[in-house]
Amino acid sequence: MTVTSPDSTAVGGRPVVPARGALRPLGQREVRITGGFWHSRQEVNAAATLPHARSWMDRLGWTGGFAGSDSARADRRGREFTDSEVYKLLEAMSWEVGRGGVALEARIAELTAVVAAAQAPDGYLHTAFGRPGQRARYSDMLWGHELYCTGHLLQAAVARARTGGGHADPLLAVARRAADHVCDTFGPDGTAGVCGHPEIELGLVELFRLTGERRYLDQAALFVDRRGHRTLPPHHFGWSYFSDDQPVRQATTLHGHAVRALYLAAGAVDVAVETGDDELLRTVAAQFDRTWARRTYLTGGMGSRHADESFGDDFVLPADRAYSETCAGVAAIMLAWRLLLATGDGRYDEVIERILYNVVATAIGDDGRSFFYAHTLHQRTAPAALPDDEEQLGFGGGPRAPWFEVSCCLPNAARLLAALSCYLVTVDDTGLRLHQYADAEVSTCLADGREVGLTVRTGYPEDGVVIVRVTKTDDQPWSITLRVPQWATGAELVTTYGRRHVSAGDIVVYRKFAVGEEIRLELPMRPRFTAPDPRIDATRGCVAVERGPLVYCAEAVDDVDLDTLRVDDTVPPVGTAAGVTVRARFDVPGREPWPYGPAEPRPATTHGTTSLDLVPYHRWARRGPSTMRVWLPTT
Repeated sequence: MTVTSPDSTAVGGRPVVPARGALRPLGQREVRITGGFWHSRQEVNAAATLPHARSWMDRLGWTGGFAGSDSARADRRGREFTDSEVYKLLEAMSWEVGRGGVALEARIAELTAVVAAAQAPDGYLHTAFGRPGQRARYSDMLWGHELYCTGHLLQAAVARARTGGGHADPLLAVARRAADHVCDTFGPDGTAGVCGHPEIELGLVELFRLTGERRYLDQAALFVDRRGHRTLPPHHFGWSYFSDDQPVRQATTLHGHAVRALYLAAGAVDVAVETGDDELLRTVAAQFDRTWARRTYLTGGMGSRHADESFGDDFVLPADRAYSETCAGVAAIMLAWRLLLATGDGRYDEVIERILYNVVATAIGDDGRSFFYAHTLHQRTAPAALPDDEEQLGFGGGPRAPWFEVSCCLPNAARLLAALSCYLVTVDDTGLRLHQYADAEVSTCLADGREVGLTVRTGYPEDGVVIVRVTKTDDQPWSITLRVPQWATGAELVTTYGRRHVSAGDIVVYRKFAVGEEIRLELPMRPRFTAPDPRIDATRGCVAVERGPLVYCAEAVDDVDLDTLRVDDTVPPVGTAAGVTVRARFDVPGREPWPYGPAEPRPATTHGTTSLDLVPYHRWARRGPSTMRVWLPTT
């Protein structure tokens, strides 16, 4: 593996800073998104989503729960894990400061002071346990979420330090005391317990990367190895729900509660990279590969069970019961990014892209003040009405809502969006590698210390033209690597040496560049039908439509019955990013009292063939209550 640079706050924020790996991630001061699809979403995130989240947390008393550490808080409001939402908000605000949102500095300082006031002298910090009138500390390891919340605190503090706060930042001081308390309590000579929800592992490793304090890494490794031995109390969801049924090193796929499993896998990759445990790294990579191939929806969504928010068995992917929680999408990106940095395997680029455009982009409303918790692929009935700005829903399925009783998803998506520029470009042994396409400016140093710069201009995903222009170079050769997605049959690369066809995979241009020189990648964006694996019983006999990285869906905001839809998949779909048209018909089944019968075709009345317009999946339910389906039965 290539040795990467040690952690430094000098290059701006980076969510993940591994000590080694095939690729070095770039910070917010090295890569800036300047326009297009993701820039507009970052702007909405900053202007609307962050203040919206803070307003709801204040209104519901989640921030107010951080009273003095000796205060009586038997009347604390919210679920056990609401502290974590405050920490994720702090992390998102920190990344936004790194993006240039200096106006948030005062708000971060104010919220940091609120959090610090709740910390006990020994470093313990949680608002639902340990104070007068509350349950004892760590008395409910199954559901208490104490270590889970601490993990998010550590991630927030690292983000704050890396985006301007530095090593003397007050939030980092709070986090270090909390981490020291965790190590003292759960270290080799302490309590041999684990939290019901993994997350502490991620925070501890990144805190180690920032501070160099080895005990944080050792504690994270200890938590990873302790899991899977059924030390948590039994529960009707089973030990798998809590990632405590099988040791990480023995599992062959991700299973149980989707977010828990993905967070644990990401933490295990962090531990593997920092300790040089390549066997553990290969094990987790194999688990994720199998999960991606057998337990993932077309959108990249993960989790097909509503009852326990869990992965189903292989190929059990019902469209109308898809759970596909927003948090699972964010967690899958976190895991795929870590695997990409560690291995350099470009397959993970397309994992991240698919989830970004079809889960993350779908989650948040246009105004930034409503969001999906779960992401169905088939909405059979439209909600009677959308919730108003004063109404919060329970967790689970349903429309975009301004808030949920369990509102982990909005601040989770917000922290990812604010830091998104860090996921676009990396440094490899010979130059720069572009992973995601967006209008951007890049200025950084190569592995040998030479300064280089690029601009990227593109209309992606509306069109497939990506223009990379060199803005800084010297008289020595270096490489620019671009990605051709698997779907981009017929892609072409245009350089000063001419035009050529390029196949899917990484395209490396290595030579002496001149300032102003351009590389043009042209990706064909033809709509295409996609068929499911026949082992997915729920979608057999159906097709979906994709164009570029976008999944499309049929949506009806009137009385059209999408369950009677039949698509003619012998006629190729046509259209643009805004909409794709297919040939279809609507059938009215015969009047029979029983929905089963002979295997031969059954009589139906056809309303005739028509053109049906599809919309990008990430645009559905933005015109009001609607029905929708991604998988379309064929004629």
